[in-house]
Amino acid sequence: MGLDLWRTAMNEKEMKQNEEMEIDLGRLLRAILDQAWVVALVSILCAVLVFVGTFFFITPQYKSAAMFYVNNTSFSVGDASLKLSSGDLVTSRGLVDSYIVILNTRETLNDVRDYAGISRSYAELKGMISAAAVNETEIFQVTVTSPDPQEAERLANAIAYILPKRIGTIIDGTSAKVVDAAVVPSAPSSPSYTKNTLIGFALGFVLTAGIIALREIFDVTIRSEEDVTQVCKHPILSAVPDMAAPSKGGSYYGYGSSRKKKKGAYAASAKQEPKQPTIMGPGISFAASEAYKLLRTKLQFSFAGDSDCRVIGLSSALSGEGKSLTAVNLAYTLSQLDKKVILVDCDMRRPTLADKLGILKKPGLSSHLTGQCSLKELVQYCGIPGDEQAFHVIAAGQNPPNPVELLSSEKMTEALKELRQHYDYVILDLPPVGEVTDAMAVAKTVDGMLLVVRQNYCNRLALSAAVR
Repeated sequence: MGLDLWRTAMNEKEMKQNEEMEIDLGRLLRAILDQAWVVALVSILCAVLVFVGTFFFITPQYKSAAMFYVNNTSFSVGDASLKLSSGDLVTSRGLVDSYIVILNTRETLNDVRDYAGISRSYAELKGMISAAAVNETEIFQVTVTSPDPQEAERLANAIAYILPKRIGTIIDGTSAKVVDAAVVPSAPSSPSYTKNTLIGFALGFVLTAGIIALREIFDVTIRSEEDVTQVCKHPILSAVPDMAAPSKGGSYYGYGSSRKKKKGAYAASAKQEPKQPTIMGPGISFAASEAYKLLRTKLQFSFAGDSDCRVIGLSSALSGEGKSLTAVNLAYTLSQLDKKVILVDCDMRRPTLADKLGILKKPGLSSHLTGQCSLKELVQYCGIPGDEQAFHVIAAGQNPPNPVELLSSEKMTEALKELRQHYDYVILDLPPVGEVTDAMAVAKTVDGMLLVVRQNYCNRLALSAAVR
């Protein structure tokens, strides 16, 4: 994946935009769908655990209820008396609240306990009993909840016997008549196995989906082209898919000096033994090959003017993102246009081009920058047997102790000027800009920079720092 990173300074507004993290709901949904089997498995497991816990650890509760009708023809409390119409529903509803208060008094519940023959404390009885008006009518219902269905029925019927008598002694002119007596419940009212199982399933689903969503939100790994465009505003030149050939029928090839030197070449390489890497040419997948051709085309359109030679640097935010592989394939695709191309390995800390291309590791660029040999002596030939196109390569050479000083030296500037006179394109494989400053030392002498970003490897923070 290439990014056209020209040397135009980013303003403060763009830098702030690079540091912002946007939450893409579509991305979160895709992340959850990608882990749908995990979400389903955890949800089912939670549902099973809740069902088992409900069955073995929650005591079933039974409810028995008695209904009362409020009769409020007239009543008096103490010395005060009041005549009421039997149709006054507001007053009747107020009486319901009064009856509930009387029901919950200690004396009433003690009488209920004695009548039912139940050995429970006042606090326990009060917690077992609930009362409320039925649909805002003059009827109210008293419900008793107990783990013993017979106990629930006895207490509810004890209330039906005690409460009307108790009300009659406190509020004159009113009464509470039993509309429906309590019966022994045939099934527990709680817990609901179906309801609890569904709650367990929903809880597992929400927790698992939430964890996946949080991980996705805080995961700054580059997953798609949209992630790249959110970090920087420079165009994506090409997205390279899997490099592997789609079938085993892909050809294998070697690199070496078995072919004649390309016409107009600057120099020829020493003889090397052919190797069998499959990093460019017909050995890679068709989609990858087309992606590199697209990169080549967009690069040609990106350069303005009539310069005879273009110097292009390739770097990345982190090591291992494929910048050297991209540099090799870019050089190869440019050479297919019958252009004279040279690839220079400027990564003198961890050089990889010599191993990838099967060329000599020494002498190399470091040898020339330290005055040990001329530039012509470093150029090696890289070609594929059976392919008429080829390009030249300069290896990194021996690892120096001061690569930054060498790359920023006047000797390096003069070497690039000399290469410009003999080639159409000079491709520089630079170290990762996010790890060392070597690439920044060379950036002032190049015509353009390509930043290679590896999917599911690089992160937004590293990419943002590399862009800056």
